[in-house]
Amino acid sequence: MTALNDAEIMCQVQSGEVAQFDLLVDRYRPALLRVAKSKLGNHSWAEDVVQETFLAAFVSRHTYRPQFAFRTWLWTILLNLCRKQWKRSASRPQSESLDHVEESAESAWPVSNEEDGLARMLALERRTEVESLLQRLSEPQADALRLRFFGELPYEEIAATMGSSLSAAKQRVRFGLEKLAAMLHEQSGGST
Repeated sequence: MTALNDAEIMCQVQSGEVAQFDLLVDRYRPALLRVAKSKLGNHSWAEDVVQETFLAAFVSRHTYRPQFAFRTWLWTILLNLCRKQWKRSASRPQSESLDHVEESAESAWPVSNEEDGLARMLALERRTEVESLLQRLSEPQADALRLRFFGELPYEEIAATMGSSLSAAKQRVRFGLEKLAAMLHEQSGGST
C-alpha cells in the first residue's frame, strides 16, 4: 500500500476524517521544529510555534486547495508565526536551561548511542556555533538556509514559501553559504 500524499490526506481531512491530520503532523513536525529552533533560538518557543503552525493549518483546512503544495502552505505559516513570536519576545530575555539546549542540539545533530559524552559536547558546540552564525545573516538568507538544510526543502519550495523567484531563493542560499564560510574563515584567524 502506498502512502497517501499531502493533498490526498488534506482532502480526507476536509471531508471530515480529521484524525488523518495526525499523519501530516508526524510527517512534518521534526523538520518544522528544526527550523523553528534555529530561527528562534529557544526550544520552548519553537515547540509553541510548531504547535501553533499545525493548529493554524487545521483551523484553516477548508481554505486549502489540492492544486497547491501543502508543504509550501505549512512552511509559510511556520515562518510567519516565527516572525510574530520573535517580535513578541524581542523584549524578553531568553532563559533556556542547559537541558533544553542539549535536547535541541541532539535533535538537530543526532549522535549515535555508541558515541560518548565528548561527541555530544562537540555536537552541542557545533550547533551553537551554527545558530550564532545564522543570527548574523540577513533574515532572508538565514531563512533560506534553514529551509534548505534544516527543512530539506528544494529550491522551488523555498521560493514559494518565501514569496521569491527561484533564482532569488538560490542566490539567498548561495550568498548565505558564502557569508557563513567567510565568517568561519575570519573566526579561524584567516588561516587555511
